[in-house]
Amino acid sequence: MKKLSLFVVLCAATSFAQASGPAPTTPQGWAAKMTDPTQNASAFKDPAAFAQWTAAMMNPATSMALAQQGMDPNTAIKMMAGMMNPAALQNYMQLTDPAVAMKWMAAGMNPNFYASLMAQGLNPNAYLGWMTAPLSPQAMNLGMQALNPGMYANWMAAPISPGAVNTMMAPMNPNLYMNWMGAGMDPRTYGSWGSMMALPAQAIPAPAQAAPAAVPPPVNPMDPASLLKMLPIPGAPPAK
Repeated sequence: MKKLSLFVVLCAATSFAQASGPAPTTPQGWAAKMTDPTQNASAFKDPAAFAQWTAAMMNPATSMALAQQGMDPNTAIKMMAGMMNPAALQNYMQLTDPAVAMKWMAAGMNPNFYASLMAQGLNPNAYLGWMTAPLSPQAMNLGMQALNPGMYANWMAAPISPGAVNTMMAPMNPNLYMNWMGAGMDPRTYGSWGSMMALPAQAIPAPAQAAPAAVPPPVNPMDPASLLKMLPIPGAPPAK
């Protein structure tokens, strides 16, 4: 039990020392990552990445960037295309990786994880930013964009745009299903679960062939000695 606890604590230290991949540095970058079906689950695979995600959500500029993305019809087209991407399967299937559960169990035993989340919630600058957000130029731009007739024209023309047509034609491409089949057979899709699929194949030894049975010599019916061997007389010495 002590060894298991030590292992979990070491996992926690490693988890917080290295984040899973570079995090976006701008609200627009966070909004693009959150609306990408091939990446939007990364914040829930690593507690360190989750802490960065919550810090970004505490920034009102991130919510405004998400609202800006929602007004763009290209965002819906990109999300539809992303859901047909085999990388989306890998994005969500890795949540079943036991290593992810170990990271979160380690985070539950690490006080630094709770301290980082509490520091975000107790930061007065975050609440000051939300109080002044309605008066920010970005919020004003969102309000004015809702009154822009060009936005509604873009949504009306979106179904016949080249990006939408290519996305709707994608299910007719046989390579799409081949790529999904390849992703389903790729061990990297399942994280550490896939290591069981990637075990080296062991040669199965060929079954040992039994030695051929000895063929008895032919019996000569005209030889009395052969007949005596077939019909032994009790108490008589064996024939030679």
